[in-house]
Amino acid sequence: MAKEHGKKFLEASKKVDRTKLYPPQDAVKLIKETSFTNFDATVEVHLRLGIDPRHADQNIRTTVALPHGTGKTVRVLVFAQGEAAQAAREAGADYVGADDLIGRIDKENFFDFDIAIATPDMMGKVGRVGRKLGPRGLMPNPKSGTIVQPDDLPRTIREVRGGRVEFRNDKTGLLHVAVGKVSFSEQQIFDNIATLMEAVKAAKPSGAKGTYIKSVTFTSTMGPGIRIDPAAAQVMSASA
Repeated sequence: MAKEHGKKFLEASKKVDRTKLYPPQDAVKLIKETSFTNFDATVEVHLRLGIDPRHADQNIRTTVALPHGTGKTVRVLVFAQGEAAQAAREAGADYVGADDLIGRIDKENFFDFDIAIATPDMMGKVGRVGRKLGPRGLMPNPKSGTIVQPDDLPRTIREVRGGRVEFRNDKTGLLHVAVGKVSFSEQQIFDNIATLMEAVKAAKPSGAKGTYIKSVTFTSTMGPGIRIDPAAAQVMSASA
């Protein structure tokens, strides 16, 4: 059964030419014009990649630090002990602990955080709640930069609070990444998307053949999709 869209969506959609591939700057302007929610909508980028997710060496999972952040308050939990735990507290982590936090997650289903970071010595213990953290995307992982040495904890916490986001393809080879809020200026949105595009290009698997970035779409929460010229998207450059 076809999905029926509301009146506001249909009105917003009239501003978008579905047959056109827009230049990124024009699309960023349209994102703000077509957002109709009564809350600060999230700006999203969706990419279809020329990869084969069935092959492990073609899957993408990495992070990027967006210059203007995501506009979201990130709640950080750190699994650490001793001096590393103290460093995490001083760096502003919301929750810091070891067996106590693992126990809360295991027995109380405590998931009131957005990202979990761990020092390597804690992973043997954290593994006990992997079955709960994993499905929620909260399990610390070296590919997402969330298993870090104690000396790197302050920097990592600052980065994730400041706008570092993880992106990974889904099983169909698509990427879906939140890059800010509609309330951001056009230049801030553009800069964040340009930074993401650079990271996506840098993450190209060596095994990927043919066209790597096949399609690019910008949108906002509940807003219409705006198709982008892939060639133009790949040469976007963030302002200094």
